[in-house]
Amino acid sequence: MSTVKNYLSLIKFSHTIFAMPFALIGFFLAYKNVVHQHLAIKNYAYASYFDNPFIVLICIVLCMIFARSAAMAFNRYLDRKFDAKNPRTAIREIPSGIINPKKALSFTIINCVLFITTTWFINPICFYLSPVALFVVLFYSYTKRFTALCHLVLGLGLSLAPIGAYLAVTGKFDWLPLFFSFAVIFWVSGFDIIYALQDEEFDKSNHLHSIPAALGKKKALRVSELLHVLSATSVIIAGFYGSFGILYWIGVAVFTSMLIYQHSIVKPHDLKRVNVAFMTANGIASVVFALFVILDFFIIL
Repeated sequence: MSTVKNYLSLIKFSHTIFAMPFALIGFFLAYKNVVHQHLAIKNYAYASYFDNPFIVLICIVLCMIFARSAAMAFNRYLDRKFDAKNPRTAIREIPSGIINPKKALSFTIINCVLFITTTWFINPICFYLSPVALFVVLFYSYTKRFTALCHLVLGLGLSLAPIGAYLAVTGKFDWLPLFFSFAVIFWVSGFDIIYALQDEEFDKSNHLHSIPAALGKKKALRVSELLHVLSATSVIIAGFYGSFGILYWIGVAVFTSMLIYQHSIVKPHDLKRVNVAFMTANGIASVVFALFVILDFFIIL
């Protein structure tokens, strides 16, 4: 059990709370469209091989877990030397010696294989696009070495959740799940900048790139605020485009409130509550928003 616990800690499994709710939004949005049109899932050109939506949902959840586990383990493997030098991250599993670097890399490869294999059981388009998805989520780990836009690459990786889940069911692209993907890009990029405030000086001294290292804490927070305005705008546009009801807009209100809240408690000169902003506020934002969106799909008020 201790080994399992160590690997769950390595990949920060609790952080799955950020993207998983948006994957569920993509799934239920697609499922609603299928039911609304009175079609079996297989009636879609490149839809899931399964008519049973519960099996499709299980596959989507597994894909999320495998892809994210691969990305986090690879990030920890690649950054192990930097993590060892940074007092904030020196206690992580690889630099502290709890997990061997080669085992972390093997764990990454295993999860990559499991992810691709699972997509093969979903539908052709998900299988064909699986290497692209893996490239995006793994490539993020390199970006801090050459661009301050690394936060946007992280956001891009997590933004694949809603459109990927929608594709898993229907096998086709659509605007509505894309609006949710845009919301995730800007939301994740914004809160990752807040998290990176803690390492501004370390990043500068080790020639690593980030928005805080490039612009300083005050300007970085302004960039984060702009990105979160764009995220809120995306969910508002999705609301009008999808003609959602009152429950959806309650979810938007909670989501937006959590964005405002995290900026109210993090200041350039006071980073004591960064973890509250990063984990608590954003966890509530994603879970509560997804809950109200999904309820709105099936409850008419």
